Amino acid sequence: LQSGSAFTSTDGDDDKIDINAMAHDLGLDLEKLAEKKVICKRCHGLQNFGEAPEMLRPGWTDEPSLSQEKFRDVLLPLREKPAVIVALVDLFDFSGSILPDLDAIAGDNPVIIAANKVDLMPSQMGQNRIESWVRRELEYMGIQSIANIGGAVRLISCQTGFGVSQMLAKARQLADEMESDIYVVGAANAGKSTLINHILEKNDDKPKKALVGKKRAGNANKRKGAVTASPLPGTTLEFIKIDIGDGVKLYDTPGLLVPGTLTQRLTPAELKMVVPKRQVEPVTFRVSSGKCVLIGGLARIEVIGDDTKPFLFTFYVSNDIKLHPTSSDKADEFIQKHAGEMLTPPLDPGPERMEQIGEFEYHDVEIEGAGWKEAGADISLRGIGWVAVTGAGNAQVRIGVPKGIGFSVRPPLMPFDVWEATAKYTGGKATRKSTKTKTGKRNKGVGRR
Repeated sequence: LQSGSAFTSTDGDDDKIDINAMAHDLGLDLEKLAEKKVICKRCHGLQNFGEAPEMLRPGWTDEPSLSQEKFRDVLLPLREKPAVIVALVDLFDFSGSILPDLDAIAGDNPVIIAANKVDLMPSQMGQNRIESWVRRELEYMGIQSIANIGGAVRLISCQTGFGVSQMLAKARQLADEMESDIYVVGAANAGKSTLINHILEKNDDKPKKALVGKKRAGNANKRKGAVTASPLPGTTLEFIKIDIGDGVKLYDTPGLLVPGTLTQRLTPAELKMVVPKRQVEPVTFRVSSGKCVLIGGLARIEVIGDDTKPFLFTFYVSNDIKLHPTSSDKADEFIQKHAGEMLTPPLDPGPERMEQIGEFEYHDVEIEGAGWKEAGADISLRGIGWVAVTGAGNAQVRIGVPKGIGFSVRPPLMPFDVWEATAKYTGGKATRKSTKTKTGKRNKGVGRR
């Protein structure tokens, strides 16, 4: 190549390359190339395949620059200056997405809790009920910064944009009053980068060209936002500054890994199954003593005790997770035989992935029923979702999760909706019973294969 005249400088300096001549010989348009979006190899893998090398994935690498301590040290100085804090939480993984360090990060600054994925909640659930529940949970978890002057709770969907404009208007109002910038913080994989991209799209005055043709790896970047977003926890590695006008800056910040969250142990393909992408279809099973329900190969809910009467367990998890009711004494054998096939996630090879995710540990809890018309409590499983428990009397429940994965028993988020999701099990499929709506039309049964 270096022998061709097109690559020799016209001023006689043989050490220089004539870029314009090179582009002409190769048939390249430099102006069009300059308009193309250039991203690093890691971002390319995240945007197009939702994957990143383990050495570049926070929580999977020993690299000091990607450690949680470094990310936390970057966020803590926010408390020392005026700032509006937008704390993003995932409604389907509330305990696994609320930052334990939120009060320390915010200091006396106003905090707006942006409760994401409201669009995926079952349609019969009202927004007022969700907001009241969020406030109650924050109080129960000891998060005090929501009470700072200017603090608020806003229900949003980063994917559809629902509620984002109102939330941003509130944040901008506070930023103008304080003469400060806005910082979006949250747990890894809560949806911060997707939120930023939606805000950028709304702020961009340039007309958008319609994208035509099939999405392929080679053209996927033009369909992506300016900030790399993916289902993989730890996508954002540093502060990303965005000018949203009138002198106000918006910052996307690195997500922190909340201890005890299952998503940190899953592969990219498994994450796509566990993180809900469409409205969740809750399924209810009647479980008696000596029976259990397997949540894929990731968790196990079991009724124990000879004196425990049957209870109803309503599962609010991704529709892609396979639920399997079985006898408790057959559960271990079934998991060993069918994990990665009939029982997913994990994906194949099931036994090997089960070993990597971790050996199960079991926790026995007692839940007081509130009668058959409403749930008495929720069992929240970090990184998976939650299970509402309904019945009369007291239920002795055994919860099996991989060692180190967190769970909690909390007041129910959807206490009155159990009978909308009752299911029957026919071997390989859990199907919600067909019911009639108020208009007399019959709902279709839905379920999980």
